[in-house]
Amino acid sequence: MNKIKHFIHAYGEWIKHVLAPLGPWGMLAFAAVDGSFMGLPLDPIFVGYVYHDRSRFLMYVLLGSAGSALGSIVLYVIGYTGGEVLLRKRLSAERFEKIHESFDHHEFWALMFPAMLPPPAPFKIVVLAAAAFEMNFARFLLAIFAGRFVRFLIEALLTFWFGPEIVTLAGKLFAHRFGWVLVGVGVLAAGWLIWRRAKRRSTKNENAAGKDSTLRSDETRLIG
Repeated sequence: MNKIKHFIHAYGEWIKHVLAPLGPWGMLAFAAVDGSFMGLPLDPIFVGYVYHDRSRFLMYVLLGSAGSALGSIVLYVIGYTGGEVLLRKRLSAERFEKIHESFDHHEFWALMFPAMLPPPAPFKIVVLAAAAFEMNFARFLLAIFAGRFVRFLIEALLTFWFGPEIVTLAGKLFAHRFGWVLVGVGVLAAGWLIWRRAKRRSTKNENAAGKDSTLRSDETRLIG
């Protein structure tokens, strides 16, 4: 385990050395590589950029979000051309059907919410699923960008308030309580969707009532 940690740390340091000449654009490149197929220590790199260049934190949030979306195009192509077969091999039938159903009803949120979550959330599986279920390409990119934007913005604010160590500690806590975090996110998402449906129904009822009153007033005028 220590050897693995040492390798990951050394690999991250090598990546930082390679991207250093790119300046701020290194964040875009790093996020793109991470979003494509190779998982990298994205959060520590992002926090490092923000911590050492606080005045331009929003630029790093935007670059990281854009890089993740652009890098995911590789997975979109893979998923679109043969992702369903790959997913059926890696997922149980029950989980496959649940993911499929979530994309059928709320494809944007089904991708955006996982994009907000740090590792060990199985985000690349969700990306492959979005492509396999033929999600609109523009909405695909927008959902990933929006989810990553929220995630990076929160990490930047945490870095300002508590220092860069808080992101690492929060990541470890998230990893150890991953199941409970998913339950919490699921409850919040379900509550939001219920509220949204109720609001839509209320609007439809109001519109229907308005049309009925208009028709009645028109009938009254004709009779008069």
